[in-house]
Amino acid sequence: MWLEGFLRTQLRRLLTQESHTALESKIPLLESRFQDIDELGLYLHIPFCRQICPYCPYNKEIYDPEVAERYTNAVKKEIDIYSALIGNRPVTSFYIGGGTPTTMLYSGLDKILEHVFEAFNMQCDIHMESHPNDLSIDNLKAIISMGVEHLSIGVEALQDHHLKALHRPYTVEQVRAAVEGALGKGFKCVNADIIFALPNQTYSEVQQAGHLLVEMGVDQIAAHPLFKFPYTKWAQIAKEKDCKSASIFGRRKMLGILERIFYGSGFERTSVWAFTRPGVPKYCSVTVPLYIGLGASGGSYLKDVFYLNTFNAQEYIRALEGGKMPIALSLDLTESMQMAGWLYWRVYETRFKRSDFKKRFGKEFDKVYGKFIRPLSFVGFLKDDGDEIVLSNNGTYWLHLLQDLFSIEYISRLWGTSKQEPWPEKVVL
Repeated sequence: MWLEGFLRTQLRRLLTQESHTALESKIPLLESRFQDIDELGLYLHIPFCRQICPYCPYNKEIYDPEVAERYTNAVKKEIDIYSALIGNRPVTSFYIGGGTPTTMLYSGLDKILEHVFEAFNMQCDIHMESHPNDLSIDNLKAIISMGVEHLSIGVEALQDHHLKALHRPYTVEQVRAAVEGALGKGFKCVNADIIFALPNQTYSEVQQAGHLLVEMGVDQIAAHPLFKFPYTKWAQIAKEKDCKSASIFGRRKMLGILERIFYGSGFERTSVWAFTRPGVPKYCSVTVPLYIGLGASGGSYLKDVFYLNTFNAQEYIRALEGGKMPIALSLDLTESMQMAGWLYWRVYETRFKRSDFKKRFGKEFDKVYGKFIRPLSFVGFLKDDGDEIVLSNNGTYWLHLLQDLFSIEYISRLWGTSKQEPWPEKVVL
């Protein structure tokens, strides 16, 4: 732990020139923040689930139809606030996450989406997460009628004993039926989420899951290891049951097994954890450069500021019903922090262009980050093709592991505090 903390501090100073970072309880003045933004993305958070999975780090609570109705009206009020600020600027990406967005199929989600398309200049498709148990024939028709064209299904595991360990309320046979039911319905991309490095999971089980995903015929696969966030119940369960998880080298071997299966089946890597069939528009969520977040725990990034809504759905509703913005924490970003954030997400996408960096910041990429790129290229972590830099398979895994020194610890502090305190005074990262 001491070594991780030391490395985290040194890397932060190298990349951002900041000794520490603190989000504070203040609402930023937003009117001027949109002046030099030509386009942006939109994120909508649905915080409701029918049950709470112990490993999930995201903001969620048990679904209540009455709360969902009030939540719908509150989100519409937040949309109206942003509509006045954004004007006619094009919205070029729209992602709906959770929680479980499909819990609100018949309790307000359609009204929210209708309001989004009335209020904003939408120039994009809708990407939405879903639960296998919510993909009946009628529900799929409802999802399609709302305009969702990119659907992600939380498969999570493909052995019944692992599904049981994760507290997922379905069997492998049921999840296969749900996935196969979604395919052929006209979605541009059907993505399946899968978790590996589960407790006591064998390499042969990882291989079996990879082949089964390919056989299902999904358009994209997002495969990531099980992350242990200290504020989730999973951390306590793993400690009590002495769950044995794969080491960092074991996780690399498991990912290598999946890479060979997916590449051998014609998939292409489109992010650290995602593999997409050629010619299919990728299902994506987290790599949009600039975006606003709607809903409880919605986060927004606008060039020189990052801010976060309150995590508590009831407090979010009360704020908007009272005519107030639901922003709980914000952080003004220095130019160095903005550049580090840009690089972080471009590494996550596994490829980026020097010309895009110069367009965004007006500076030569190599003058800022060349000292890091050259040694990484020398050890084979990335390929430098002049303008474009592409991460190798090894580079993708090990560089993301380095990123995790920041993200998991920081997310744990920020999200853990925000779950406990609806309006925290300060969170130091």
